Amino acid sequence: MSTRLTKKRWATALGATVATLALAACSGGEQGSASTDDPIVVGISLPLTGDFSEPGKGVQRGYQAWAKIVNEKGGLLGRPVELKILDDQSNADRVVSDYEQLIGQDQVDVVVGPFSTRLVVPAARVAEEYGMLFVEPAGAAKEVFEQGFKNLFYAAPAVANDHYNHLAEYILGLPAGQRPTTAAYAAMDDPFAQGTAYGLKEKLEAGGIRTVVDEVYPPNTTEFSGIAAKIASSKADIVVGGSQYQDGVNLIVALQQLAYQPKLAAFSTAPTSPEFAAAIGNKTEGILAPTGYTQQAPYPSNVEFVEKYTTQFGTPPEEDEANAYTTGQVVAAAITAVGCAEQGDCQRKLIEWVRGNTVETVVGPLSWDATGKPKGAHMIQQWVGGEIQIVLPGDAKEADIVYPKPAW
Repeated sequence: MSTRLTKKRWATALGATVATLALAACSGGEQGSASTDDPIVVGISLPLTGDFSEPGKGVQRGYQAWAKIVNEKGGLLGRPVELKILDDQSNADRVVSDYEQLIGQDQVDVVVGPFSTRLVVPAARVAEEYGMLFVEPAGAAKEVFEQGFKNLFYAAPAVANDHYNHLAEYILGLPAGQRPTTAAYAAMDDPFAQGTAYGLKEKLEAGGIRTVVDEVYPPNTTEFSGIAAKIASSKADIVVGGSQYQDGVNLIVALQQLAYQPKLAAFSTAPTSPEFAAAIGNKTEGILAPTGYTQQAPYPSNVEFVEKYTTQFGTPPEEDEANAYTTGQVVAAAITAVGCAEQGDCQRKLIEWVRGNTVETVVGPLSWDATGKPKGAHMIQQWVGGEIQIVLPGDAKEADIVYPKPAW
């Protein structure tokens, strides 16, 4: 996640593996070639079951919130938006067949992406074969943008390797006497998780911070005593976890048990979960994590999103939901600007429009390079005073960064 098994989701009645959301729309708006009675059908395959089901359901809720808000305002081009969602079961082969069905058989008007780099890449290949615009919420790993896709755009502020850019700048900007000299890295064997950790590793090594531990573990790893022992014995100044949720929690607990006290601890994904603090014994102070979204962002569409999402689902949105909503915003902006949404030459026009324009979203203004990579960086959050707050960059901070990290 952005492959991010981010958070244990609040239970909602999402139910079926094939979900269609058709919401009534008011008349009005620019007219396309289709009748205003015909919905604009958006095809989506999501991991509603299997390994990625928790974030997959979060992404589903984000898409549902977007469709509801759009339809309350009259739809797109005066037509209601309808979501056709299939369950890919967290399986790459299944996601391919899902998008082939959605585009070739069901003849949906547009498609948007699934969750996880592992599913985004094969899905994007299908969309490209059909010449379809493919905006996606969760394929942030470097490999996504090395495929040569001309139709893909990642709807978030930064790719995985750039998530820690602000933290790298902060660390390397410390006075020589305060700057850490050694770092330990442990990352899940996953494109997103490794991308976040190794993006920071590359920048810190270039700045003279020596790597003393570099461990990669399988996605199903639950026992971290061995890796934790290597990190603790290295006495690394910094520990960086390329983690999703449960693995990040398990590694931190293992490090706590060994009384290892780093000057700085950064973990992707896990610290942003509502369950994180309790899971590590409420010893959170000073732990860092990158994030592409905050509910407090003052962007007008985000204020509306948070309010209406919370009304719809009973809890505020998190990053997965926001990235899906942002994906919808990008697609909606393109359809509105171009004036069409169907398969065929319209898709070429939609792709060209997104490539050449900036879109205002709930995560701020987004624009993309030739590979579909967003031209931004993630904010850095830290647990300060018992809550997680933005500490970097300076113009967005809610609290001052705490360094060195207090004992956990």
